[in-house]
Amino acid sequence: MSDLIFSPAMRDRPVVWLHGDVKTPPFSRSGRVEAGFLLRKLQEGESLGLPHSRPMPAIGRRCHELRIRDEGHNWRLFYRLDSDAVLILDVHDKKTQKTPKDVLDACRARAERYDRDARGERR
Repeated sequence: MSDLIFSPAMRDRPVVWLHGDVKTPPFSRSGRVEAGFLLRKLQEGESLGLPHSRPMPAIGRRCHELRIRDEGHNWRLFYRLDSDAVLILDVHDKKTQKTPKDVLDACRARAERYDRDARGERR
């Protein structure tokens, strides 16, 4: 669950794609529609829980995975809820029970790079 609270009067948060995309193929049309529907709910400030989303503290604070069941695929959209945006950190076709370490590391690195860029820092 997010510790962020939004009122209906607030503007929607944009989706910022740091890595990956949702297109057909490899997503089916129905999978793409479901992903869009759930992302729209996040933009509007709605808090999603299981079975659609679950927290991913292994990536960082406010990080979650969006779960999309699609024709023969179990897609995961790793995202972070910021006060001003929904950051998409990765789109992953889940094939194992545990999220691979390289995927988690890449998500953390993208979030850190986004934060550095937002503060105007250089590495």
